[in-house]
Amino acid sequence: WWNCFNISGVDFPAGINNATYKHYIDFAAKYGLEYVILDEGWYEPKSGDMLTTIPDIDLPMLVQYARERNVRLILWTVFNVLDDQLQEACRKYADMGIAGFKVDFLDRNDQKAVEMTYRIAEACARHHLVLDYHGIFAPQGINRTYPNVINFEAVFGMEEVKWTQREKGVENGKSYDRPSKDMPTYDVTFPFIRGQAGFVDFTPGGMRNATRTDFQPIYANPLTMGTRCHQLAHYIVHESPLTMLADNPTIYEREQECTRFIASLPTVYQSLCVLDGQMGEYIIVLRTDKQGNYYLGGETNWQGRTVEIDFSTFLPEGEYEYTLCCDGVNAGHVATDHRVMKGTARKGQSLTIDMAPGGGFAMKIKKINS
Repeated sequence: WWNCFNISGVDFPAGINNATYKHYIDFAAKYGLEYVILDEGWYEPKSGDMLTTIPDIDLPMLVQYARERNVRLILWTVFNVLDDQLQEACRKYADMGIAGFKVDFLDRNDQKAVEMTYRIAEACARHHLVLDYHGIFAPQGINRTYPNVINFEAVFGMEEVKWTQREKGVENGKSYDRPSKDMPTYDVTFPFIRGQAGFVDFTPGGMRNATRTDFQPIYANPLTMGTRCHQLAHYIVHESPLTMLADNPTIYEREQECTRFIASLPTVYQSLCVLDGQMGEYIIVLRTDKQGNYYLGGETNWQGRTVEIDFSTFLPEGEYEYTLCCDGVNAGHVATDHRVMKGTARKGQSLTIDMAPGGGFAMKIKKINS
């Protein structure tokens, strides 16, 4: 949905059809991605019937095609539509081999709505179906009871840039022309507030990146605010066990270095630590996985800044190798500009990283075997 199925360079009409989703499945298999979500439109949204697909979708065939490539399918749906057909939908799609549901548009937290989330979670758990609660209130612990609920939205997600208009005015005697919503500043604010509640389905991964000056709302081919490495950092800064690659395969194939970096990152980490930051200005997050690897993600608001990573604060003794994706020297003017660098690190060393306005960085650190 976010990229409007705008793949190109293929020999079939792109859209909500079997050929397009097979293309997505092939892409997921190539990069080792576990799931493909069939987004809005695989059933007729106005019908309120998620038991019947549109004619252009052969769901059993797609499930089998995905299974043969070690990929599973998740179905987007609306809360009340799933709830109205709950038992039938769970039984039918679990038997078919669907992995679970991405459930949208609850957008309230009264008693009736909360009861619905528990009812759906319990039914899906009985049928071994995972749930991504999109369009939901902030997490309050339901995943402790029903661990098949593996993500929540409850955030001003990246999809909001699709319709964020520019605004003009005068402030402190100076005229301005800027986006009406400031996503880079929001990105370094909500981790300190909403992020404390738990998992967040932010829908990151946009590869069409724009500076504050260049950003325009483009619904069908959306831009992101900030740099390419600001986007890469989302995958480490956010706690998101089921996270998206929101852009389309055509662009990801053109940007294979970034795509392989994203695909190589864990979605479940062993530990989390905020190394540095100030709400609304910047954040640097350190994570580790079960294998003892380290991951750092940094993001800044529209103010460029230089940060120093002191490896002594977290690295044990030994020699480590790192891969660093950071803003290029021209990222303040061309937001897609980035560099991928490799190097070695030891306890006692430090590394200086420049973040462009709206910029960021993402780093993987792995111990070199003796």
